[in-house]
Amino acid sequence: MSVYWTPTDLREALDLLASHRLTVVAGGTDFYPARVGKPLTESVLDIVGLEELRGISTDNGAFRIGAMTTWAQIVRSELPPEFEGLRLAAGEVGAVQVQNAATVGGNLCNASPAADGVPPLLTLNASVELTSVAGSRVLPLEEFITGYRQTALRPDELLTAVLVHRADVAARSTFLKLGSRRYLVISIAMVAALIALGDDGNVAEARVAVGACSPVATRLRGLEGDLAGRVADDDLAAVVTRDHLAPLSPIGDVRATAEYRRDAALTLVRRALTKCTTP
Repeated sequence: MSVYWTPTDLREALDLLASHRLTVVAGGTDFYPARVGKPLTESVLDIVGLEELRGISTDNGAFRIGAMTTWAQIVRSELPPEFEGLRLAAGEVGAVQVQNAATVGGNLCNASPAADGVPPLLTLNASVELTSVAGSRVLPLEEFITGYRQTALRPDELLTAVLVHRADVAARSTFLKLGSRRYLVISIAMVAALIALGDDGNVAEARVAVGACSPVATRLRGLEGDLAGRVADDDLAAVVTRDHLAPLSPIGDVRATAEYRRDAALTLVRRALTKCTTP
């Protein structure tokens, strides 16, 4: 028999996870549509009532985004320029109704290759806080999402927060997404980029991540290395070649062929770099 639990505080939720095998539901924007007209076959832990996991706070320049923070909250938040890519991605997560319910933590735990929040969080060098009754541990986001719909989350753990340390120097970021239409669409390809500038106006650090072109959104480390130290002008985009996209492994499906995805990613990376370096 399935049971539907609705805890009102984190400790109660963790105790339930420690003693039961449960499917965790946050915003439910993927969970419920997949079960329309079907009875529940599993027991559920609905954490929508955990208000302590909502909101954004800062401590010594580090940002803590509660796992139950919605994408609508991200859109409305006053965040530094390096978070612009995340804010733009938040505005692409479905319709406004979805953004009001869907959560940052749910987006990460769902581990879809086309999850809009993952590429910009990768460019922010984000980590995730994972909590159980035994305590908390922190993992880099790159280590948390391990494959298609797979994460390092243990059955007795909740993802409780996303942690971001501010860049050491001024940085700008952006997010671009390509779909078969402008709105309310699963990505064919998406790119997040962050460029930090040194005092000389050159690139002190570059971070570029591509989503929907591999089982897991991927940082282009080779490209990032080639961009470092270059003049941050319109010519920066010209540095990008198809060889820089070698870490990607796009598939062909009903939305696009693998080759189209690779070409789209190349164009989006170049456009993203231009946006990050244009006043």
